[in-house]
Amino acid sequence: MNIDGFTMYLLDNGQLLEAYKHFGAHIVKNKSQDIIGVRFTTYAPNARIASVVGDFNQWDSRRHTMDKIDNSGVYSIFIEGISEWERYKYCFVTYDDETIFKADPYAFYSDFRPETSSKVYDLEGYSWGDQTYMSNRKKRDFFKEPMSIYEMHLGSWMKKPDGSFNKYNEHVDLLIPYLKKNGFTHVEMLPLIEHPLDESWGYQGTGYFSATSRFGVPKDLFYLIDKLHQENIGIILDWVPSHISKDAHGLYKYDGSYLYEYSDEAIRENLVWGTVNLDLGKGVARSYLLSNARFWIDYFHIDGFRIDAVSNILYYLGDENKGVNLGALDFLKSLSYTVKDYDSSVLLFAEDSSTFPNLTKPITDGGVGFDFKWNMGWMNDTLKYFSKDPIHRKFHHNLINFAMAYHHSENFVLALSHDEVVHGKKSLVEKMSGDYWQKFSNYRLLLGLQMTHPGKKLIFMGGEFGHMHEWKDTSQLDWNLYEFPMHQKANQYYIDLSNLYRNNPCFYELDYAHEGFKWVDSNNDEQSIFSFLRYDSKGDFCLVVLNMTPVVYHNYRIGVPKKGQYEEIFNSDILKYEGSNTYNGIDPSTQDESIHGYHYSIQLVIAPLAIQIFKLRK
Repeated sequence: MNIDGFTMYLLDNGQLLEAYKHFGAHIVKNKSQDIIGVRFTTYAPNARIASVVGDFNQWDSRRHTMDKIDNSGVYSIFIEGISEWERYKYCFVTYDDETIFKADPYAFYSDFRPETSSKVYDLEGYSWGDQTYMSNRKKRDFFKEPMSIYEMHLGSWMKKPDGSFNKYNEHVDLLIPYLKKNGFTHVEMLPLIEHPLDESWGYQGTGYFSATSRFGVPKDLFYLIDKLHQENIGIILDWVPSHISKDAHGLYKYDGSYLYEYSDEAIRENLVWGTVNLDLGKGVARSYLLSNARFWIDYFHIDGFRIDAVSNILYYLGDENKGVNLGALDFLKSLSYTVKDYDSSVLLFAEDSSTFPNLTKPITDGGVGFDFKWNMGWMNDTLKYFSKDPIHRKFHHNLINFAMAYHHSENFVLALSHDEVVHGKKSLVEKMSGDYWQKFSNYRLLLGLQMTHPGKKLIFMGGEFGHMHEWKDTSQLDWNLYEFPMHQKANQYYIDLSNLYRNNPCFYELDYAHEGFKWVDSNNDEQSIFSFLRYDSKGDFCLVVLNMTPVVYHNYRIGVPKKGQYEEIFNSDILKYEGSNTYNGIDPSTQDESIHGYHYSIQLVIAPLAIQIFKLRK
C-alpha cells in the first residue's frame, strides 16, 4: 500500500484509475506465499475515528483502530493473523460524534444477503483459458459483424428445483449451450454488483467491486466468463454509474457526509427510484467509478458495459428542462477515454431515452464516445404499431418507416429489453394484436423486422421462445412452455432467424452505412406492406418484404435492381413455424416492367402477417 500526495491528487481529481489497488482489504503474504494478515485502507475525510470490526475482534470497534495516514482522511491498518473469508466492516465516529458501520466500498466479496458485511477475498490465482479470444477481440470490427445480444437476469433465468439460485459456475453447462443453439453472439447480464434487494435486479448497488454473492464467489464468475469466451460468446455487464441505494451499510453517506453523492438535496434525491444520485463531477466519485470499470475489464475480462439511465446522467434528475449536467457529461467522456485507452476493444452501450446528440460519435469529433446506443424510439414506435389491429395499421404507417429517417444519427442497437416486459406491459407475444394464431404471427413478424432492420440486435430472455407471461423476477422462466408445439416452433423460428442473420452479411456488414439500406416501397400504407433492400460490402443484396395484415396477395408486383431469378430464402408463415404455409413455390423471374423506380420487377405471393426474404440466384 502506497498512498502519497500524488495518489491523493489523482483521487481528488478523478484520475486515480486503479483505486482498488490502494483501498479496500488486501491480503499480505510472505515470500513463501503464506498469508500473514490483511491491510485495510479507506478514505473517510469526515471520520474523526476509524476502525475495523469483524468476527476476529468480536465486532469491538476499540480493538483495531486505524491510523490516519494523511490529513485528507485516509485511514489504514494492518491486522496480523487474519486471512481470506473474514467478515468485516468499517466503524466511523464522525466529527458530529455519530457512530456508523459501513461495508467496504472496495471489497472484492460480500456476505450473502440479508447479511451486509464485506469479506476478505483473494482475486489472484485464477488461470484463464481465453487467451485466443482476448487476442482476437482486439482485431475485430464490431460495427461490421453480426451482434445478437441475449439480455438476462441471472437470478431468474433458471433456478434449481428447490427455487434456489444456480451459481455462476453452474450456469456454464446450462447457459452456454443454450446461447449457442439460439445463435447469440453476446450475453448481457443485468447488474452483477452487490445489492441488498433481489427485486432491485442489481440497479441499486452497495458494492461495485464485489460480484454479488448470490451466485457464488468471484472466481466462479471468472470461470463462467472464461468458458463463454472459449465458445466465442462475449459478455456485456449492465453498469449503473448514476445512482446508488440508500441502505445504511452502503456507499450512501459513507463517512457521515455526502462524500460521493450531491450535497444539494434537490438534485441528489431520486424519488422515482428511491435512490440518490452520485455527483459525477466529484473527483472521488469519478475515481471510484472509473477504477471500477478498469477493474471489471482487468479482472473479469468484460467485453462491454451497458450504461444504465444515461438520461439521468446527462440531465439533472433526467429532466431536460433542468439543463445539461456538464460535470456528468464530462464524466461520460472520461469513461470513454479511460476504457478505450486501456482496451479499445471493450464496447460501451448507452441506454438513453433522450435526444442528446452525438452519443456514439468519437470525442475527437465532438461526441460523447459511446460505441452504440439503444434505439428507444424504434422500440416504442414498433411495439405501439404491433399492438394495433391490422385493420388500423394503415393509419400508423409512419411508426415503422420513421426509424430510418434518423437511423444514421447514432450507432443504434434495436433493443427489446426487460423494461418492456414488466410492470403490466405484457410479454412480447401478449403485446401483439389478434387471436392466438395472429399473436404468434405478429410475434414472428416483429422479430423478423428486428433482425433485418439496420442496427445490432438485443432481446430479453424468454423472447426467444414466445414467453406468455411478463417477466417474473422472483421465479424462473416458464420453461414448461417448451412442452407446447407453438412454443417449440417459436424457438425454432428464432434459431432459424438467427442463422439467417449471421449467415447473410447483407444484414450486418453495412448497418451504419447509407449504402447498406434502401427502401423499395415505404409508402404502401393502404395495404400495410413494407419492402426494402439490405446490401453487403460486395454489393450483393437481400429483398425483405413485410406484410403487416392477415390478407394474402397473389401476383404482387415489386421492383428489383437486377435481372434474374429470385429465391425465397426465408418465410415466417411456413408450416414449420405454425403459419398458414403461404409461400412462393417457384422462384419468380424478373420481368421488364418498371415499378418502384426499377426497370425490372417480380411478381410474388405475399403471405399473411409475415416476413419474406428473397435473394437473386447466381
